[in-house]
Amino acid sequence: MAKLKPILKRPSLSRKKKAVTPEDFGTIGERLNHSHPFYFGFLAASGAVIAITLLRAFASASQVFVLIVISLFFAMGLNPAVLFIERRGLNRSKSVAVTVSTVVAFVGLFIWVAAPLIIDQVNALISNAPQLISDLKSNATINKLNIDYGVVDTIQEKVQSSIKDGKFVIGAFGGVLGVGKAFISGIFSILTILVLTLYFLAALPTVTQDAYRLVPASRRERVAKISDAIIFRVGAFVGGQITISFFASIFILILGFSLDLPYKFALSLVVFVCGLIPLIGHFIGISIVTIIALTDSPLIAAIAFIAYVVYVQFENYVLTPRVMKRSLSIPGLVTIIAALIGTSLLGLVGGILAVPIAAAVLLILEEVVYPQADKS
Repeated sequence: MAKLKPILKRPSLSRKKKAVTPEDFGTIGERLNHSHPFYFGFLAASGAVIAITLLRAFASASQVFVLIVISLFFAMGLNPAVLFIERRGLNRSKSVAVTVSTVVAFVGLFIWVAAPLIIDQVNALISNAPQLISDLKSNATINKLNIDYGVVDTIQEKVQSSIKDGKFVIGAFGGVLGVGKAFISGIFSILTILVLTLYFLAALPTVTQDAYRLVPASRRERVAKISDAIIFRVGAFVGGQITISFFASIFILILGFSLDLPYKFALSLVVFVCGLIPLIGHFIGISIVTIIALTDSPLIAAIAFIAYVVYVQFENYVLTPRVMKRSLSIPGLVTIIAALIGTSLLGLVGGILAVPIAAAVLLILEEVVYPQADKS
């Protein structure tokens, strides 16, 4: 029989790891004395430096933060429309695409309809301005003031000279360079808001869910419900503002037919868009309507101006509080006070955010502050 060869043992592939000796960094010292004046002074100085640095950073990037806030506000305002389309069977991305496409189409329609109207009427007003000023002399009181003090003649000469050498247009827009800078800045801001709104709107559920995870689990459900209610109220505010603007456009359409104004339907569309802009929206609308009515006659322009001003007062003190009370469940007095404070603090952005912020504050008071006060 053949002898069996002894089986040779292969050397083990695994090598024993050498024990790593931890590096000696010395012994831990005693804790700092928090009551020492140096410790307190160092923390106070560091906090002040950080606060000043952050304030300067926010101030230098204030325009960017304004664009972000406006985009986030638009995203929350359009969210109810996206949810409405989602309930009809489309997914989130398709619903966002339909909503944003509808808004962009409406803005394009407004520009296509309103831009030629505004340009034509402004050109007509500039060319007819000397004659319109001269027609003021037909009024006996104004004519007497002109004879005594030469008011109308002086204004007419300045207007004629400004139109003739082009100083009026150049001065109104800060020169050719100012027009270019304003145009480029406006286009950049509009594109930035559009892109950010699209991203915020698409990622709003994910962003809110990630934000809610930062809250302790015991309070997460309540914080989520209150935050969702605040987002809903922002959307309700946008819907209420659209309703108010719709009533303003209907009023201008009726006024246009009553006074036989030119471009009635275009004016109605312009006023609808102007009504969406707080603080200065109706000021722009009044200016456009008065200018177009002025091309017909000064009397028609005066009637249109007075009627529009009366309607704005009705909207501010009757219509807006009623609509906002129904959609946001806030008293009319709070709506007016919030709009006044917001516009005085932050201007146009404050006017946009004032009412939904007031609604959010009232909700937090009702759900958090008042119950805690009642228990104490």
